[in-house]
Amino acid sequence: MNKIFSFFFLLVLAIAGCNGVDRQESSERDTLQVPGADRRLEFQGRVETLSDGTMRLFWPGTSVTLRFRGEEVAVLLDDEEGENDYNVIVDGDEPRLLRMDSVERWYRLAEELPAGEHRITLFKRSEWTRGHTDLLAFRIVGEKPQVLLPPSSSGRKIEFYGNSITAGYAIHDTVGDAPDSTLTDNYPTYAALTARHFDAEYSCIARSGIGFMISWFPMIMPEMYDRLDPSDPSSKWDFSRWQPDVVVINLGQNDSWLVQRPEHPEFRHRFGETPPTEGEIVEAYKNFVKKIRSVYPEAILICALGSMDATREGSPWPGYVREAVREMNDPDILTLFFPYIGKGGHPKVEDHRVMADTLIRFIDEHVKW
Repeated sequence: MNKIFSFFFLLVLAIAGCNGVDRQESSERDTLQVPGADRRLEFQGRVETLSDGTMRLFWPGTSVTLRFRGEEVAVLLDDEEGENDYNVIVDGDEPRLLRMDSVERWYRLAEELPAGEHRITLFKRSEWTRGHTDLLAFRIVGEKPQVLLPPSSSGRKIEFYGNSITAGYAIHDTVGDAPDSTLTDNYPTYAALTARHFDAEYSCIARSGIGFMISWFPMIMPEMYDRLDPSDPSSKWDFSRWQPDVVVINLGQNDSWLVQRPEHPEFRHRFGETPPTEGEIVEAYKNFVKKIRSVYPEAILICALGSMDATREGSPWPGYVREAVREMNDPDILTLFFPYIGKGGHPKVEDHRVMADTLIRFIDEHVKW
């Protein structure tokens, strides 16, 4: 009898203990999965929605923000090449680097968060040449996890068209200009800093090495500017979906080098054996700006240049930009030239801060949001 009683007593304790653990986990560690296409997620930049609700990210500076209540957050991503890098920003703290794998998997973004409301942003720091990333879902863990609506927007919108300077190429390389993807980062660029300063929605259309009339590869900005998927010529962006207040165009650095290299394959591709005249350079720049004006008829366009050697003392390239803008005779098309940083390589974090300060002051003086 004693043995039978002891057996049943222990069994009851075991069942009670298991039930107690189950109840504790269900009340304190619930899980909420949020599909990538959930409308409470805030995307910035050109993002494609696939037929299954997956969100596909291409361009540098593209981001998604989740506002929620919970203790842990993970995201399910499938990176095309496993070569993209992202910044994770939790509650406005300093960004943390997140490197992609080449297989679909969950990435833990934050854990052990205090009770209350939180905001987490996933920001694409690498260039689109590293491949696209598919965002399938977020997973929130905690006591009664909840997705919240994004905070009210300022309504401001700003878009940038640029080359490696705007993309943030080698921005973290303090000794050179290495192509290591971890040294490229769009987040601390003058473009992203300016957008954050004005609390403006941000779109960045950029690629290292690109120009408005010649690039280091067989594509120029007038052939890329209107794409959703930058690697697909047939993938077109619907400009009516998003109309910026301000557009900054910072192109010409690569053109300034390549028009002097008749031996380069792209020189022969674009010009044959004869370099373009000053008038042809001005006309090519003007034609691209007209394309931007045609899709953004109400925006303030800032035709910028710099801060590499295209704006060094004696360079003719600021003059080409000025002449193109003068000939367009549009009071809402302005010029801004960032001073030459005096380095052989690309601008670094501190240089971008100076550029951002310059651009912010210029916008404050000329733009009424």
